[in-house]
Amino acid sequence: MPNELASRLEPIVAEAVTAAGFDLDALDVQPAGRRKLVKVVVDSDDGVGLDEVAEVSRVLSGVLDEHEHLIAGAYTLEVTSPGVDRPLTAPRHWRRAKFRLVRVTPTEGAEFTGRVGDAGETAARMLVGGTIRDVHYSAVAKAVLEVEFKQPPADELKLLEQDAENSTDAGKDNSEGATGTPSATPKEEPR
Repeated sequence: MPNELASRLEPIVAEAVTAAGFDLDALDVQPAGRRKLVKVVVDSDDGVGLDEVAEVSRVLSGVLDEHEHLIAGAYTLEVTSPGVDRPLTAPRHWRRAKFRLVRVTPTEGAEFTGRVGDAGETAARMLVGGTIRDVHYSAVAKAVLEVEFKQPPADELKLLEQDAENSTDAGKDNSEGATGTPSATPKEEPR
């Protein structure tokens, strides 16, 4: 029943979240005693702060009250932003992870960690072990952000920025290789 309810609420919630300037990342409805817990996860390219979460919560509360016949009972609304442990499952997640360290489990081959560069609709460029690679989303079983407690190394960021400048189709289908196949080798610049 809760999954069916989430399916019915999704277009209504998505429209309200989009109108507020955010993306609906997830919607879940679960029983919570005599009430229902409606959990909404929102995101944006610029991130989501506490003030934005509060505003989206106010908007959604009004919208859900207008559609209370769908919920049929008391509910608790929880609006949040995605946690750092959220898997990268959509191109927008990869775009938002630019310059972040990501651990990738490919559908075939060994797990690897690399820094994300430009991301397109079908693939992202990553710096893995000093080499720029195209990582095609279709060949990724799982990808998650790695928590870093220090600033990213400046040389890694410079390589990714240079790659973006040198590639007209960065992050798009610009290689024939599978996930993790090198598509360009970085060049050292004289100092």
